[in-house]
Amino acid sequence: MAVLLSGNYSLPASQAEVYAALNDADVLRECIPGCEELEARADGIFAAVVRLELGPLKTRFRGKVRLEDLDPPNGYRIIGEGDGGIAGFAKGGAALKLAPDGEGGTLLSYEAEANVNGKIAQLGQRLIASTSKKIADRFFQTLVKRLQNETVTAEAK
Repeated sequence: MAVLLSGNYSLPASQAEVYAALNDADVLRECIPGCEELEARADGIFAAVVRLELGPLKTRFRGKVRLEDLDPPNGYRIIGEGDGGIAGFAKGGAALKLAPDGEGGTLLSYEAEANVNGKIAQLGQRLIASTSKKIADRFFQTLVKRLQNETVTAEAK
């Protein structure tokens, strides 16, 4: 089953700062909901273990994502796949674009597509899409807080 997502977020940091944060394993580990492990590997590959709750289904996904078409600080493409054991398998990608918002911050936009199978797919597209959107919103809310804290810390110095 294919799931499509897209969104726009306003982030309180420059494009360069946002791009750097989105490529920092420590920042990503903190911001990804349910992230238990995240390791940056060679050539723009990240390996992760993420605990997900989709409706009544709770599972750990082990997966890898690869960053492609790097265009610092304007964006990149993410290609990934994850295995949730008996819960199923997910594979997909996202295009991430960054642009100045005209007020010193950054407008982030993304378009993502994922294909899921197994028990996850049996939950239905509506539940998967709404849960995925909530996870993305939580990720960006945490990222905004982190960027705001970094700005306050930098200003205090």
